[in-house]
Amino acid sequence: MLDMIITVGGIAYGTLLVSVVFFRNRVTEAMRIDALMLPKLTDATRMINPVIGMLLIAYNAHSLMQ
Repeated sequence: MLDMIITVGGIAYGTLLVSVVFFRNRVTEAMRIDALMLPKLTDATRMINPVIGMLLIAYNAHSLMQ
């Protein structure tokens, strides 16, 4: 049961990372991967988020199918 919760949470976080490209608000800006890891934030670093988000979604969806 805990595995399912973590997997669904990973899919939700991946979806949030993909939405960073389309929406700019306090929630999406605070949860950006580049905001957590890189010292300078630019629009160029914003494009890291959908790539990592898609990877998270794919990995967690694959985990759900097993």
